[in-house]
Amino acid sequence: MFSQINQETNKSKLAPLNESGVAELLNREISRLQEENDKLKARLRSLESQAMSALDEKTRAERALKDLQKGQGEDTLSVKAQDISSLEDTVAALKEDYERCLSASAASQKDLQVNLVSSKHQFLRVQEQLALAEKELEKKFQQTAAYRNMKEILTKKNEQIKELRKQLQRYEPNE
Repeated sequence: MFSQINQETNKSKLAPLNESGVAELLNREISRLQEENDKLKARLRSLESQAMSALDEKTRAERALKDLQKGQGEDTLSVKAQDISSLEDTVAALKEDYERCLSASAASQKDLQVNLVSSKHQFLRVQEQLALAEKELEKKFQQTAAYRNMKEILTKKNEQIKELRKQLQRYEPNE
C-alpha cells in the first residue's frame, strides 16, 4: 500500500517535459492558416457581391435600353447598343476577374487545408514522441540507485509495520 502511494508521489513530483515549443508553433501555424482562410473567404464574398451588383447593373441597363427603344428611333438605338456592348464587356471582364479570384481562392483554401492537416499530423507525432520520452525518463528514474534504495527501505518498513500490527493485535485484541 505504501509503495503504491510512494510511486504515485514520485510520479507526481517528476517535472513534466516542456512541450510548449513545438506544440505552440504548430498551434500558431494552425491559427495563422485559419486567419488566412477567413480573409480569403471574406474577399470571395466581396467579389461575389461586386459581380452580383454588376449583373444587376447590366439588367437595369438592358431594361433601360428596351424602354428607350420603345420611346426613340433607330438613331438612339445604335448609341444605346454601343452602351450595352460596353456594359456587356465590363460585365464579362468582371465575371472573368471573379472566376479567376474564385479559382485562386479555392486553390489557396485547399493549400491551407493541406497545411492544417499536415500540422495536425506533426502535432500528433510530437505528442507521441513526448509520451515515449516521459516513459523512458520514468524507466531511467526507476533504475537509479536512490530509487531502488528508497523502494527497498519502504518495503522493509512495510514489513516492520505488518509485524508490529500483528504483535499489537496479539497483546491488545480489543482495539
